[in-house]
Amino acid sequence: MIVILMSTSINVSLAQLKTSKHPNIIFFLVDDMGWQDTSVPFWDSVTTQNKKFQTPNMLRFAATAQKFTNAYANSICTPSRVSLMTGMDAGRHRVTNWTAFKNQAVDARDSVLQIPDWNVNGLSPYQEDPKSVYATPLPQLLKDNGYYTIQCGKAHFGAYETPGANPLNLGFVKNIGGSAAGNPASYLAEDDFGYDPKHFKLQADIPNMQQYWQTPTFLTEDLTVEAKKAMDTARIQHKPFFLYMAHYAVHLPYNADKRFIQKYLDEGYTKPEAAYCALLEGMDKSLGELLDYLKEHHLEKNTIVIFMSDNGGYSHRPREGKDNTQNYPLRGGKGSLYEGGVREPMMVRWPGVTRPATVSNQYVIIQDFFPTLLKMAEIKNYKTVQHVDGQSIIPYLKNPALKDDERELVWNFPNDWAGGDLGEDNSWLCSIRKGDWKLIYFEKYSRLELYNLAKDIREWNNVADKFPEKTQELAQLLTEKLKNEHAQMPTFRATGKLVPFPDEIFYSNKNSQ
Repeated sequence: MIVILMSTSINVSLAQLKTSKHPNIIFFLVDDMGWQDTSVPFWDSVTTQNKKFQTPNMLRFAATAQKFTNAYANSICTPSRVSLMTGMDAGRHRVTNWTAFKNQAVDARDSVLQIPDWNVNGLSPYQEDPKSVYATPLPQLLKDNGYYTIQCGKAHFGAYETPGANPLNLGFVKNIGGSAAGNPASYLAEDDFGYDPKHFKLQADIPNMQQYWQTPTFLTEDLTVEAKKAMDTARIQHKPFFLYMAHYAVHLPYNADKRFIQKYLDEGYTKPEAAYCALLEGMDKSLGELLDYLKEHHLEKNTIVIFMSDNGGYSHRPREGKDNTQNYPLRGGKGSLYEGGVREPMMVRWPGVTRPATVSNQYVIIQDFFPTLLKMAEIKNYKTVQHVDGQSIIPYLKNPALKDDERELVWNFPNDWAGGDLGEDNSWLCSIRKGDWKLIYFEKYSRLELYNLAKDIREWNNVADKFPEKTQELAQLLTEKLKNEHAQMPTFRATGKLVPFPDEIFYSNKNSQ
């Protein structure tokens, strides 16, 4: 989830107000939040999930914002975060799975396919770092243009003991709780967030939060308190601020947030599901506190707010219900390239540009925020060492009815996320969307699936055989995009050869008929 805020201190003189051109920005990102895990409906009708989850502050925000119903990210956290910070497609930056320890891939071992040599060390601002993508990070550009840049919560940009693991190396001036950790060992401050001085845990590396140890608080609320303190510092210094508010919530572990969990237990949910609901409500309370902060300090009119998640909702145990049903009406969840793994809840409020309670159906993707935020911040003539794939979404903010059905979104996941334990749709995948059509290539099974999302958002009806010309078109486009980005593909263990590209599979299937 993402919130973008623009503000000016009430203590700044009128002269400073007139000359200031950079808005303050808060980027509020939720981890593992599903498309429908909110009271705010993102489909054309209200679902049972919208009634189940209680997010009153998201509802409050939605009444003032523009909603995007076709917003996307990657299916796994680190690829999305690197895309956000660089503006690059995952196929191009090659950080295609989540990162952990230096030079170590996290992929499960498959008996048929071998992962490529992907960038297991994540993002780096230094060219000489091996197994990393060298790029000019978004916060560095903001910092260079006068922003007080704050990282609060989950970073997970790079592997442990690499430059990218430390947000201060990427242009952030202040780091609150961010490291190589992809989730906390515990959300409970009374447990020191899982820290054990006798046994190292990467997940317990939540820096600059020790002041909360042995207190009866929850990580989500503690991060929110520290975020407001950091914004206070920026206001005192009369600097525009960029707050990257990236909550660990709602990622596992599903610790009980005592502020909210009891009512969900009383409604009959399992303990893990009740804890998940409480995690969401705690995240929502954090959003509300930030919105209240803006109002209290008279910052609302000069604040942009964007809400987003980094990948699809987790859809397996310990979540309640049958696997891959938690993101209804979407199929699949985190790790999958079905809609449940990549479609995200997204809203934008930009006073003076967006109109309250409006809706855009244009499909956009997380790397679009790189050029968008820089334009919002009125930063011009910037230079990056990387090619930026993201496109500004400002035209759709100015005119929510605008639609571009010729745009192509591409995903590449040549990795084994869970060793097949969570189903065949969570590994060895690439995909493309153009207009209402979406093609998924299952590399291990040499299978192409085609869906018309306007008619079949659930992706239940594979129409690849029914529409061979559309299948051919998208298979060729996907192949061209992958090759143009020098995207990696898995190889067969038995032969060492690359798996065929999508267009090769199409022609092979056609010739065998």
